[in-house]
Amino acid sequence: MLYLHPTVQFIATVLALYVIYTGMQRFRLRHLHMRATFHWKRHVLLGTMVLLLWGIGLVGGLVVTRNVWYTNFIMGLHARVAVMMCPLIVIGFATGFYMNRARKKRLLLPLIHGVNNTLLFLLAIYQLFSGWYVMQKFVIESAL
Repeated sequence: MLYLHPTVQFIATVLALYVIYTGMQRFRLRHLHMRATFHWKRHVLLGTMVLLLWGIGLVGGLVVTRNVWYTNFIMGLHARVAVMMCPLIVIGFATGFYMNRARKKRLLLPLIHGVNNTLLFLLAIYQLFSGWYVMQKFVIESAL
């Protein structure tokens, strides 16, 4: 059970790297006027999956710490950053859903969406490192 949360979050973050790449193709095409192919449906599908997995991971982390250590937020900054990611996940969903529903040329909303989700990705990268520390300190060492 302790390995499910980090495994799912790692997979989601690796998948997010591809979603960021596809989003960059859209940015290159729209804002830099470069030739690029943007796979809209793939970006939306995989982006939705990533945001869902990160959201589920946030809840899963809370459930795991409550069940194993009988409290939440004992992981310090790792837990706080996860909570900080929550509104960014909602913003990513909302902006992406709206742009997918009402497709038209826009300038500001895609930039907000991209900056928000890039920040979210950077926080997820931080979570990988802080989560690795948590795994070493509280799971692997306690198993030995």
